[in-house]
Amino acid sequence: MVQSKTQKYLFLAFCLMPTFILFLVFTVYPAVNGLYLSFFEWSGTSAVKDFIGLEHYKKLFNDSVILKSIFNDYFFVFTKVIGIMILSLFFAVALTQLRIKEAPFYRVVFFFPNIMSVVVIGILWQFIFDPDIGLINGLLTAIGLESWTRPWLGSMEWALPSLVLPAVWAGIGLFMLLLMGGIMNVSKSLYESAEIDGASEWQQFWNITVPLIWPQIKTSIIYIVITSLNGSFVIVQIMTNGGPGNATEVMGSYLYEKAFEDFQFGYGAAIGVLILAVSLVTVLILQFILKREKVEY
Repeated sequence: MVQSKTQKYLFLAFCLMPTFILFLVFTVYPAVNGLYLSFFEWSGTSAVKDFIGLEHYKKLFNDSVILKSIFNDYFFVFTKVIGIMILSLFFAVALTQLRIKEAPFYRVVFFFPNIMSVVVIGILWQFIFDPDIGLINGLLTAIGLESWTRPWLGSMEWALPSLVLPAVWAGIGLFMLLLMGGIMNVSKSLYESAEIDGASEWQQFWNITVPLIWPQIKTSIIYIVITSLNGSFVIVQIMTNGGPGNATEVMGSYLYEKAFEDFQFGYGAAIGVLILAVSLVTVLILQFILKREKVEY
């Protein structure tokens, strides 16, 4: 049966409508409502909302905790991108190029943290970092480096770097699989030709593998950045609650503190708008920086 263009468009609209409605309800409406609430002084429980205009945004620029939380968020972004991408690329190349027999088993092992709840991951690493019974201090003591032991999550200096480790550990598997998919689609004849021409394995990786899987690399980096700016507060909230002394405070955890602990929902909404703006600007800049011509051999 031949369908007209109108019928095809109606069918597509019918199929897309449920997703579009969910997007409006759970994405667009909360964003617009958050922007609206940011112009009011509201406790979150009272029926009274006092319009104060841009006062919350003026307060943001003078809030030292906000500046600290933005720095911490970008610390997460930078360290997670570097750590996850280097390790994911390494394991992706190793499991596809070295012909390891146990490769399917290792894929499952590396991906396992991705199916675990962030809450479980946070609690697990709390025990690992525990100064008295934790695995890290225990290993340091066992090998004679007791002077290196410290209260990792209770240290102003080490709390933030300590949170990066579980975040990187939990993120390797997903991006490793994404990069492996790209590598396995690269024709083996390209590597054979390069080897005949005398190219080393590093030259093959840098001149063949990386250019041809660049779309997967770019997607991975942008996804890590977005999830870091919007989701780091979960691991922070579970493991340190922003402490000690705001040393691990990120924008998301500070929003939670202001809205749900101090009942300053208007100010919390303004922080939410800031998170959206920072994420959008960061992604647009990254899109420009990571833009490359499509490579074909």
